[in-house]
Amino acid sequence: MMGRMASEETRTVTSMRIRTPEAHTTPAPATRAWTMRLLVLGIVLTALNLRPAITSLGALLEEVRDGLGMSGSVAGLLTSVPPLCFAVFGVMAPRLARRFGPGAVVCAGMAAITAGLLLRPYVGSTAGFLAASALALMGIAVSNVLMPVIVKRWFPDRVGSMTGLYSMALALGTSAAAAVTVPMTEALGGSWQTGLAVWAGLAAAAVLPWLPFVRERGARPAEQPAARQEHAREEPALRITRSRTAWALAVFFGLQATAAYITMGWMAQIFRDAGVPASTAGLLLAVTMVMGVPLAFVIPRVATRLPHQGPIVLVIGVCGLAGYAGLYFAPAGGAWVWAVLLGVSNCAFPLALTMVGMRARTGAGVAQLSAFAQSTGYLLSIPGPLLVGVLYQHSGGWGLPIALMTGLMIPQMLVGVLAGRDRTVEDEAAR
Repeated sequence: MMGRMASEETRTVTSMRIRTPEAHTTPAPATRAWTMRLLVLGIVLTALNLRPAITSLGALLEEVRDGLGMSGSVAGLLTSVPPLCFAVFGVMAPRLARRFGPGAVVCAGMAAITAGLLLRPYVGSTAGFLAASALALMGIAVSNVLMPVIVKRWFPDRVGSMTGLYSMALALGTSAAAAVTVPMTEALGGSWQTGLAVWAGLAAAAVLPWLPFVRERGARPAEQPAARQEHAREEPALRITRSRTAWALAVFFGLQATAAYITMGWMAQIFRDAGVPASTAGLLLAVTMVMGVPLAFVIPRVATRLPHQGPIVLVIGVCGLAGYAGLYFAPAGGAWVWAVLLGVSNCAFPLALTMVGMRARTGAGVAQLSAFAQSTGYLLSIPGPLLVGVLYQHSGGWGLPIALMTGLMIPQMLVGVLAGRDRTVEDEAAR
């Protein structure tokens, strides 16, 4: 599939040679094809690494809490660290990409994930664990923001299919980490430190495809001189905060992220507290995550064919409401059904990424919208997982946390419908 996609897109590949305003050199077809295959491989490996740092921890959260002496509130803080890091570091991604090139930034991000995952199990304290996790999450944050930018830049006429490809890979990495972390930990001797550290190997592999792109600061598809002049006119920053669509997309992103990180951080614990064995609870979390593998590929392709993405938002939201109701009334009895429904609900993430690419006309607009929507959205999502931990500890059960999750789904559906309207942030910001 990678080869076919690469060959279809060779006409959009950037020249890997140095170009001057006086001479425009077109790379050989073989070079273009090799570059595109390497780029697709890098995108897929990057996407596989954007969630294992989180879901592997969710599967072993009880063991980590016992090993480091964490309270429920501190564990809730731990589950809030990902959106905090995504908000703080994600906003830096466009500036870093302009200075060093998106390939170099993503390459550095994968190296940061590798280092963070290797360090955090062995630092021996809660503070050190949080700091090492933040290092890994910094790498995830910049890659989160730059993936839509890279797709828009190198695959402008395949936004839906390429977004679907890396969303599918992201869901695969998420679900694999949730499914195999517990049995892999047991197979490696039962140490939660080893079970968490082993995921650094996958991150290290993702560094390699980006190395050839490190020096390509201005890497972009081959353009005619007029197109380059047009791009130069587009460089000034948009007044993105003037766009209602940008705000709607940011709030939608924040609410879906809240739901996703509550699910990744706490769903396995909900099932375990309901009497489900630890290995089965991890498998249920994996089912929730693996639903995103096929749907993350299908939903972006469908979304790009619709003038309004509101109907998809509503279907996803209804599945979430049904899943939360099941967790409240019969968490163990219908566990597999609730896992599937919540897996469909979590597919709001690839839909949000697709809308980022659709709500801006230019690569610069996508970069700004991606940074704004993700950074603002993740900032809004910070209190959710922490509040769930506090409510769980002080109420002694899951009734209040599940009620909170259910209540947040309603505004998510409303702002998602607004974000799905057929308009661009450039037009709104110019008014």
